[in-house]
Amino acid sequence: MTLTTILLIVLVLLLLGALPSWPYSSGWGYAPSSVLGIILVAFLVLWLLGAF
Repeated sequence: MTLTTILLIVLVLLLLGALPSWPYSSGWGYAPSSVLGIILVAFLVLWLLGAF
């Protein structure tokens, strides 16, 4: 497996974890999706700079 494949799998898992589908996560607000967005932007910048 390449590093890109592993990162894609991790990103999909984070996306599924950020969905507010459980009752206890209704009070979290936008925090999980904001963190996921920051991680996604960081990976996108690194990918565009050729780090991956």
